[in-house]
Amino acid sequence: MNIEKVWALYYSASGTTDRAVNTLAEELAARLDLPLERVSFTRPAERAKDYAFRETDLVVVGCPTYAGRMPNRIMPDFRERLRGGGALAVPVVLFGNRSYDGSLAELRAVLEGNGFRPVAAGAFVGRHAFTDQLGTDRPDWDDKKRLRDFARQIAEKIQGGDRTPVQVPGDPSAAYYVPKGRDGQPVNFLKAKPKTDLSKCCNCGVCARACPMGAIDPRNVALVPGLCIKCHACVRKCTHHAKFFDDPDFLSHVAMLEEAFQEPKENEVFL
Repeated sequence: MNIEKVWALYYSASGTTDRAVNTLAEELAARLDLPLERVSFTRPAERAKDYAFRETDLVVVGCPTYAGRMPNRIMPDFRERLRGGGALAVPVVLFGNRSYDGSLAELRAVLEGNGFRPVAAGAFVGRHAFTDQLGTDRPDWDDKKRLRDFARQIAEKIQGGDRTPVQVPGDPSAAYYVPKGRDGQPVNFLKAKPKTDLSKCCNCGVCARACPMGAIDPRNVALVPGLCIKCHACVRKCTHHAKFFDDPDFLSHVAMLEEAFQEPKENEVFL
C-alpha cells in the first residue's frame, strides 16, 4: 500500500526533539512528495487526546531520553494514546550527550506494540535538559544534515518497497540510569522543584504554560504543587530569569555530567 501522508509527532519540553523530528519529517515529506502534518504531544492537554493512524501513514515519533529510558511519566501516554493501525513509523530519541541506553529500543517496542511498523530509527544528540553545557546548540547544522541524509535513506527504503522491521540496540526494559554526584555516589533528587526569585518574577505565567506536567500553579507561579521532571522548560522560557534549581544533590549531579561527558557524542541511525 502506498504512503499518502507524513506525520511528525513529538514530546519536546525543551525544543530539541521538536527540531530533530521536524527536520527529519520535513525532508521525508519533500522526498516522497507528500503532505506533512505536525502533532505536538508535549502539553498535558495534547497528551490527553487519542491519535489513530492508518496503513497509508508514515509517522516520525520522537521523545527525549531520561536516565537512559523514555521519560517514565510520559511513556504511558505514548503507550495509551497512540494507535498505529499498520502505519509505518520512525522512532527517534534525543539524548543529552551521555547515552541513549535503552530509550530507542523502548520507544520502538512501544510503537510496535501499538500497531505501528517501525522501518527505521535514530538516536540524536540534543542539548541536555539539565544544562546548556552538554550538547550545546545541538541538534546543530551538522546534525540536521545527518537527519536530512537519514530521511533520504528512509525514503529510498520505502520507495523500494522494503518494509523490513528495523532492529535497534538496547534493552527496552533495562533499569534506569542511576544518577551520581561529583563524588561518584548515587544521588536522589526526585523531589527537587524549581524555585522562583520573586525580585525578578512578574507572574506572567509563561512558566506554567510551558510546563509539560502542568505542575506550576498559574495563579502563583512560585508554587509548584505538581510533579516536576526537571525538564527546565520553565527555567529556559522565563524571560526574566526568575526560575532556578538549588537542590544540592541535583546540582552535584549536573556538575558531574558537565565534567564527565564533554566529549561530543555521535548520532546513530538504523535501517
